[in-house]
Order: sequence, then structure tokens, then C-alpha cells
Amino acid sequence: MLEKKLAEMKLVLPELPVSSASFVGYKRSGNLVYVSGQLPLKDGKPTLIGCLGDDVSIDDAYVAAQQCALNVLAQLKLAVDGNWERVTQIVRVGGFVRCTGDFADAAKVVNGASDLFVRLFGVSGSHARAAIGVSSLPLNVAVEIEAIIEIS
Repeated sequence: MLEKKLAEMKLVLPELPVSSASFVGYKRSGNLVYVSGQLPLKDGKPTLIGCLGDDVSIDDAYVAAQQCALNVLAQLKLAVDGNWERVTQIVRVGGFVRCTGDFADAAKVVNGASDLFVRLFGVSGSHARAAIGVSSLPLNVAVEIEAIIEIS
């Protein structure tokens, strides 16, 4: 059902690259899945590099946050063995926005991820959240999204 909704929205879950890092893409503890911070990568390449308040628009970063959320969902799909019925709710989303010191709209950027989760999961997609401005992110991307999801 989730992938049908994505198709209707003309969105596709990406294939995840093999990680060469010292961490895993997700970790399950009891009925919670902790998804590591996901970058706006598509086909292994960043979709948005730059800094909000300097050379990146809120609209472009919103779309990049949505791509991060798709990568979160790709990790979640692995955690639930492709069975979306196991997803109970999105508990918390953390968003990191690369920005100048005077940029005050990180929340508008992270809405790209939050809005997608709510569109896909309805009430179960609403969540607690943090939207934090930072001076640096991996690969100089503009946004990174992490999540905690409850599953059955």
C-alpha cells in the first residue's frame, strides 16, 4: 500500500548503497527502529549541496529533505522485511539543515520530510521533531534526516 501511494505521488524508494562507514543504516531495539541520518542521495549522488541562507533556497531544500525521507523509508523497508503493515507509527524525526548563522527557517526545510511521512502514514505519520541548523554536513549536503519508528 505504501509503495502504491509513493507511485501515485511519482516517488520511488531508492536502492541503498552498501555502507562503507562504521555504522549501520538502522538499528532495531525492541519495537523501535532507529534510522541513521540519511542524506539527500539519489543514485548514490547528492541531490543538493550548499548552504541555506547563502546559495540554497528553502524550496530546493524542502525537496532534498523529502529525498532524505525516502532514504529513511528505504532503510525502514529493510528493517520490516518489506512488510509495511508492521509500521505502527513514526515516533520522532530529527532534521539537520546546513545554514548560515542567521538562517531561522530550518523547520520549513525539515517539513519536506515531515509532510511526506504524514501524507504516507496519515495520523500515524505525525511525530515529535527537532529541526536544527548546523554549519557542516557530510558531502556538503544541505540537509540530513534521521528517524525513530515504532513497529510491531
